[in-house]
Amino acid sequence: MASKKILIIEDETAISDFMCYSLSKEGYIVRAFENGNDGIKALEDFKPNLIILDLMLPDISGFDICKKVTNTFNIPIIIITAKCDITDKILGMELGADDYITKPFDMREVLVRIKSIFRRIELTKETVISKEDYVIVIQKYIEIYKDARKVLKDGEEVELTPKEYDLFLFLAENGGKVFSRAQLLDKVWGFEYIGDTRTVDIHVQRLRKKLDKLKNYSIIETVFGVGYKLNFS
Repeated sequence: MASKKILIIEDETAISDFMCYSLSKEGYIVRAFENGNDGIKALEDFKPNLIILDLMLPDISGFDICKKVTNTFNIPIIIITAKCDITDKILGMELGADDYITKPFDMREVLVRIKSIFRRIELTKETVISKEDYVIVIQKYIEIYKDARKVLKDGEEVELTPKEYDLFLFLAENGGKVFSRAQLLDKVWGFEYIGDTRTVDIHVQRLRKKLDKLKNYSIIETVFGVGYKLNFS
């Protein structure tokens, strides 16, 4: 299996060099940039499997980069920043970040978060045996292609972040079963994830915005006092 490629956008040289060294020792291919514009330019050429992104950069906000990446690419993002305000964390998740780590941090934690993201992506990949094995059809207008990690709405591909896709696929594969927010955090984000249940609400809201067809009817139903389930009909 080819080594995973990680793009670091971090303006503190000491932190960037330390992450490059640690990640390279783990077998990752790493490229690092100290400003956002150079990091963005590297996306097409380097084609990273994951981005580690600082919020406070000298030329462009990390939030703007996060928004641009999630609107154009399907690349998981881990935000690393000195800002510890919960508002910044929520905004980062709303813009499509998959995880959030506050400085100062232990590099072992970063490695665990990275491995957790890659593991979740690998677990959702299925071997193609038949159409029924790798395509899930929901309400006749949504198709999930598991081998390609792709979702179609009325035949048009919907751009989902890695975590939006993981959450939607998990609900789809569990036949309309109701899950609490805590259960979804555990099953989709994994036990390593340090966050609160509002993360689930944010991702459900984004999925509804992208996938719903009717104003008063959602493909993901809120079961009050319990959690969420997928509407198949």
